[in-house]
Amino acid sequence: AGAETQVGNDLGSPEPLRWLLRSPFDRNVPVQLELQELLLDHVFQRLGVSSQGCVDHPIVLTEAVCNPLYSRQMMSELLFECYQVPKVSYGVDSLYSFYHNRRQNWPCSGLVIASGYQCTHILPVLEGRLDAKNCKRINLGGCQAAVYLQRLLQLKYPGHFAAITLSRMEEILHEHSYIAEDYIEELQKWRSPEYYENNVHKMQLPFSNKLLGSTLTSEEKQERRQQQLRRLQELNARRREEKLQLDQERLDRLLYVQELLEDGQMDQFHKALVELNMDSAEELQSYINKLSLAVEQTKQKILQAEVNIEVDVVDSKPETPDLDPLGSEQSLEDVESINEFEPLFAEEQPEVEKPVAAVQPVFNLAEYHQLFLGTERIRAPEIVFQPSLIGEDQAGIAETMQYVLERYPKEQQAVLVQNVFLTGGNTMYPGLKARVQKELLEMRPFQSSFQVHLASSPVLDAWYGARDWAVEHMAREEGWITRKDYEEKGGEYLKEHCASNVYVPIRLPKQAPRTAEALAPSRALTSGTGHPCEQA
Repeated sequence: AGAETQVGNDLGSPEPLRWLLRSPFDRNVPVQLELQELLLDHVFQRLGVSSQGCVDHPIVLTEAVCNPLYSRQMMSELLFECYQVPKVSYGVDSLYSFYHNRRQNWPCSGLVIASGYQCTHILPVLEGRLDAKNCKRINLGGCQAAVYLQRLLQLKYPGHFAAITLSRMEEILHEHSYIAEDYIEELQKWRSPEYYENNVHKMQLPFSNKLLGSTLTSEEKQERRQQQLRRLQELNARRREEKLQLDQERLDRLLYVQELLEDGQMDQFHKALVELNMDSAEELQSYINKLSLAVEQTKQKILQAEVNIEVDVVDSKPETPDLDPLGSEQSLEDVESINEFEPLFAEEQPEVEKPVAAVQPVFNLAEYHQLFLGTERIRAPEIVFQPSLIGEDQAGIAETMQYVLERYPKEQQAVLVQNVFLTGGNTMYPGLKARVQKELLEMRPFQSSFQVHLASSPVLDAWYGARDWAVEHMAREEGWITRKDYEEKGGEYLKEHCASNVYVPIRLPKQAPRTAEALAPSRALTSGTGHPCEQA
């Protein structure tokens, strides 16, 4: 149920495992109960915790910023009703990271910039608590940057369209991309050939160095010829067996007709001759003799092929006795079949073999399968500051940060900018901290101070912070939702703590009681006569 969890469909959908987005802003709101149960079963199994009957362990879960009450209600229902957990606590992953990286001289207030795989959040924290009313979200993250980089490189290298995969783009983002402190100035630097040569990164794609027109060695040709001869022998043996079976069936039919003649059943005999398109018993006997001879010859060929299964393939064009010493029809068939495939494995004699020079390509094959990463290194991660690069009608980090700060008085603004905290996997680009400092320097008053801090481990600090909070508050009631709280206050209930969302209970408006004067007109309408359509 983390902030990067995808969205499922509603519980009552006829297709429970189909993924649907209720709106473009629900990417990280889990609403699919059955899928969440499968995920929890997998997690408990990996942790070595048996989920049969009950899970007798407190649970700490991360949820999305300003998570809908319906989503939390489903998760609490699943944990308390299905797994019988004793208590559960909900928190925001970026606030756990903020909690883990706190120091003694750090203020309790700050501005958290959390950029993940799907979105980026600007979270103001005042006196250790999240100010949910002024939180803002940008629907851009590492996923959109990888897709944008993939599109750029596929347009640049159309010949390697299939090799430019999304996983490779994520690898390039993690290892080769950086944030430019001044984007326009950095693009001007890349126009210099010397700067390009010194800063371009090359990524080698997998390729085969063996050309299609390359020649084979004598050993490879001999092995290929032996395989071809074995296939031909197996094909001829299969054909002989099929021919033997057909001839044997026809011979049995003719012998049955001959038995009718010997038994004196002349009517059936003449009828069978007509079906066989024969005129006399002499013609029948002639066919029987020919088929008997053919069946006998085929049996001899099959036996002979089993004896002579090994064939000498040293010569390039073996004569008939090499395949069949007895000179039967089998060897003639093999030689004719081999001659048809002769161009496939024609070779020189081993004793007169000459070295063949390999065909050299007209270009460097390895260089052709390289990706040259130039301005793409800064263009892809720049979308979090300039979403218009990919056609998104949204504000970037700098504009959103300025918008959030302007919602506070100047005194609170000065407090928030003293602790601008960067966390999340999408904040690991080199140069991001300097870029945020530059943007703050441009938007803050002259000679004002600010501080920007980067999480010690932007990816794992959320887990470390949740661990620290759980260990510190294990024996306390603060932040824990017990089963009694769940039964009394509902599944959407939340106990706030330093890393949690703000709980806003559901308040349904009370309907005013209808007075006698208000009911009188409706009664007058219903008491009238006439057609219902006329009354309407």
